[in-house]
Amino acid sequence: MQLTNIELGKIGEDLACVYLADAGFEILERNWRGSRVELDIIAIDNGTLIFCEVKTRRSTRYGHPSEAITPTKLAHLRTAALQWLAGHRIRCSGMRFDVISILYFDENTSQISHLKGID
Repeated sequence: MQLTNIELGKIGEDLACVYLADAGFEILERNWRGSRVELDIIAIDNGTLIFCEVKTRRSTRYGHPSEAITPTKLAHLRTAALQWLAGHRIRCSGMRFDVISILYFDENTSQISHLKGID
């Protein structure tokens, strides 16, 4: 049975959270929704606040998943981050935007790439 795009995205975000937690990141929030914008994962890594976009694909037929982060998408992420920051008091030494790209082949096979500091 073929996964829907929503199901595939959820699996990708779950895999990304496990990956980040295993790497020592503290997950603060998932799927935060602001005014017409969303942040997939918000985490802390050694005092740095991370706004992480997750892109999951079944293949690279239309390019690597990270290629879906266009300048427009990055501008939306920045807007969402500002909205999140306005509603949360948090101490951090800096912040950055990351992309986790996942190629998901089946429940036993996936490939994860982590691009740090995409802005």
